[in-house]
Amino acid sequence: MLKEKFLTQLIAEDIGRGDLFSRISTAKPIRAYIVAKSDGVFAGEAYVERIAKMYDLSLVWETQDGKRFKKGEKLLFISGDSKTILSLERSILDMVLHASSIATLTAQYVDMIKDTNVKLLDTRKTRPLLREFEKYAVRCGGGMNHRMGLDDCLMLKDTHLQTIDDLDTFMKEVRQKIPFTTKVEIECESLTMAKKAMQVGADIVMCDNMQIDEIKEVVAYRNTHYAHILIEASGNVTLHTIKEIATTGVDAISSGAIIHQANWIDLSMKVEESK
Repeated sequence: MLKEKFLTQLIAEDIGRGDLFSRISTAKPIRAYIVAKSDGVFAGEAYVERIAKMYDLSLVWETQDGKRFKKGEKLLFISGDSKTILSLERSILDMVLHASSIATLTAQYVDMIKDTNVKLLDTRKTRPLLREFEKYAVRCGGGMNHRMGLDDCLMLKDTHLQTIDDLDTFMKEVRQKIPFTTKVEIECESLTMAKKAMQVGADIVMCDNMQIDEIKEVVAYRNTHYAHILIEASGNVTLHTIKEIATTGVDAISSGAIIHQANWIDLSMKVEESK
């Protein structure tokens, strides 16, 4: 239902009061295809499938979500009414381009740590009203989702901590009021704070903008005293730094860049010539 609402709004934005070409053209059956004009990782299959059902289009896939492609490859064939396909062309391309661009950058980050057991996570730094879509694209690129919103994990960031007088007492109250299955993550900017977070019962400790040596100290303390706690590193994560961060022994690395720094790849739609 959420996908369909999203797609309806996306298409309505482009069509407006009606496609002028559809008003003056004659409908006929056609087959179009999406071709890659650059290398990348595909994302958008689940959404294109929903559009096809909404508009009675037939699809033949040459790729799938999460699959890498090369420049020149034909990724998808779309058959149906010419008015429908041409009206949807930009909506389909924009959606697939957006998702595939995020998936492509995410895969580059994942490749950098593929020889480790460290997981790559996204963040809540998503474009307004596109969180579900952009986090879906991250999964297509081989990343994992961090929390979807404020309701599925309690994260105490520096701003929250400034409002808490006694963290130990607060955490005792937290365990009585949040669901039994919900994890608590505490953002820490120093080894001292990380130790405190573990001592008061955090499930996940985030090493926020810490130096490599300090992250290693946090991991060593965790391994000795609280082996069940997960360690996440965040802040200043780039393609140049992520591999070194992964060697510290953390369980996960989170990066907002895999979404908000993704540059669009190049895809195009063409219509096959009539025979």
